[in-house]
Formats: sequence, C-alpha cells, structure tokens
Amino acid sequence: MPTIAHLSALEILDSRGRPTVRATCELAGGAIGTVSVPSGASTGRAEAVELRDGDPARYGGLGCRRAVGHVAGPIHAALAGKSFADQAALDGALVILDGTPDKSRLGANALLAVSLAFARAVAAERGVPLYRSLANDAGREPEALPRPTINLFSGGKHAGGQMPIQDVLIVPTAPTVDECLATAYAVYQAAAAGTAERYGARALVADEGGLAPPFPDAAAMLDEAVAAIDAAGFAPGRDAVLAVDVAASHFSVDGRYALDPAGGSLTGEEMVETLLGWLDRYPIASIEDGLAEDDWATWPTLRRRAEGRALILGDDLLATNPARIRRAVEIGAADALLLKPNQIGTLTEAAVARALAVAAGWRTVVSARSGETEDDWLADLAVGWGGDGLKVGSITRSERLAKWNRLLAIEAETGWPVVGWPEPR
Repeated sequence: MPTIAHLSALEILDSRGRPTVRATCELAGGAIGTVSVPSGASTGRAEAVELRDGDPARYGGLGCRRAVGHVAGPIHAALAGKSFADQAALDGALVILDGTPDKSRLGANALLAVSLAFARAVAAERGVPLYRSLANDAGREPEALPRPTINLFSGGKHAGGQMPIQDVLIVPTAPTVDECLATAYAVYQAAAAGTAERYGARALVADEGGLAPPFPDAAAMLDEAVAAIDAAGFAPGRDAVLAVDVAASHFSVDGRYALDPAGGSLTGEEMVETLLGWLDRYPIASIEDGLAEDDWATWPTLRRRAEGRALILGDDLLATNPARIRRAVEIGAADALLLKPNQIGTLTEAAVARALAVAAGWRTVVSARSGETEDDWLADLAVGWGGDGLKVGSITRSERLAKWNRLLAIEAETGWPVVGWPEPR
C-alpha cells in the first residue's frame, strides 16, 4: 500500500494572476507527485469552498496562504507515515479531517491538491501514465479519447460581462484529436478575421482564450460562429457543430432571465422557448446551464423538449455534487454532466459524481476552469475516466494548450479514436 512520507504546498498564480495551490506528495518508496489546481470565476453556489485568505492588502483578499498552510500543517500531520489502500481511502481521510459539508475548514483547493498529488505519486510508483492509473482505479479499460470542445467566443464572467451568455464553443466532428485541433485553428482564425471586419475587434482574448467582440446579442454571437465555420471551408453541422455555455444563473434575477442586454427579461418558460429557437436555427449539439442553478422546476421541460436534438448539460445546476446529480436524474433535469473536480473537493467524490451520471445513461464532459495553470492532469483524467468530451478553453494561451498538447501526446502513444459524439447533422 502507498505510504505518505511527506506533504508540502506552495502558493502559485493561475492564468488570471490570482493565487492558487500547488501540492507535492512524496511516498515512502520515493515516488513524487506534484499537482496545481485551478479556480473558477463563474462559480455556482453549491460548489465546495476555495479557501482564501481574505486580506484585502494582498491579492485583494484572494491569497491562498491559509490553504497552503493547511497542506503543510494539519493535513501533513494527520497523513504522514500512514498507508492507504487506494485513492478512496486517502480521500476519505481528507473529508473526515476537514469535517465540513462544503470543505470550508481546510479548503477544497487544499484537499483537491493533496488528492491529485497522491494520485500522481501513485501513478509514478506504479510506473504507468496517470491516465492508466486513474482508469485502473475506476475499474475500466480506456479505449477512446474525449472529443475536444473548444472555446471560440466568450462573454459573461469570462469576458467582462460585455454580453450575458458565457461561451460559444465549436465541436469538430473529425475522428482524431489532431484533426479536431486543426479544424479549430482554422475556424478560430476565420472568426478573428470576420469579427475584425464586422466589429472592428482586435484578436484579444478572454479568460479561456476565446475571442470577445462586442456582439449586440446572443444571436449575433451564434451567427458569427456559424459564419466562421463556413469561412474556414467547413460545413456547419457536418464538420463542426456548436456548444453553448449559457451560464444562465449569472443573469437570472428573481426567477427571470435578463438575456437581452437592451432590456427586458424572460420567464423560465420563455427562456426555454428561446433556447429551442436556437436549436431550430443553429447546429447546436449541447446547451450548458441554459437555466439557473435553482430553477429546478423548469429544467425537466428543457431537457424533455430538447431530447434527441441537443444535450442538456449541467454545470452550476449539478456542481459535480452527487446529491444534486441524484436529484437531477430523479426528475429528468439533464442528460449530461460537466465534471469539475474542484467543485466537490476530492478525486473520489468526483468519481462518484461521474459514476452516477454514467449509470443514468448521461454523457460526461470533463472541464477545466477559467483560472487554470500549466498543469495537464485534466487531460489524463478525461481519458482515464472515459469522458465523452474535454472542455479546457480555446486553442490560445499556454494553460489551455498544455491540456490539448497532453491529449495529442496520449493520442500518439495509444492510437485510440475520439469518442463518436456528437453525430454530424
């Protein structure tokens, strides 16, 4: 059994220049694993708590010295010298040590960093790539790679709120990661040229590397995405489809949706009709957070009426939280999970969330956060756990490319095909 010899941590900076946590786990046999964890800007209320220092004189209160201190202090003191039969045993000890339902005592950022550092150290001790070690722990044999879903245009909290919806992504239908990324590059360049011509927008990027022109409304953003696919020489709906991250919680007030920047708001039922109208007009394969995280009454209507046309993907709604996923399965609120390990706090809890989604027949899309690091463990996780999709941002910015490049390396090593989703229309 792996025995933890030493745990340490360091406060580092994420892709937005904000602090986050890097942890290192050294096993008694000499294997070492180091992991950096991300942080989100568009966060749901049900997410586990990222512990921040709260000192306004340092990083505006966003420092992570307390979380780092917990890794080197009470977590190290409790776990050093102890052996763990598997990842679940280690993560169970972390959850008990924290003792809160939302990880607010020690911090989800501290717990996840230790959880993942242990996983990487165990993979090193086994002498196998991280994705194979994670697959082994999940009791599965990987045979395919997740399909890239690639950020093209950003709004919402990822781009200064210049328009309400958060992201429009392209999902190439090519059979390899290499071809998917080549398609994405061509579409991105066409989008940059098109928005420069029509909006006078320079190719400056948002938090996740997407372009962020001053679109007047969501329809204009979607129109431009289709035009970019066409201008790049591809057929919209055949060579590439769209995915939309609506992030509706962030423009929902008192049960209504302020989708139109020019004014007015929509009821939940009217929001559903708007989203269905997008499905009629655009080659959309997935709608993420099309309704607010607490609009449980309306989600089943959206899922039912979109069935067979697009995935209804839950992010803020589900928060990688097993209890929320069970509720969503019971009432038929969604049919796909956006899996973000830092929403729940440990690798094992995220694995439980994944297993619930898979058992319900849902698709799973493994996702990065808007505040990322150059660490590439997420690509291994998506492969090892059999994610249908991988969402890490655009094809610009090194913290995004680190994950795409890792996926390319796994493809070169294994020769596995990309998951056959979505089907061309």
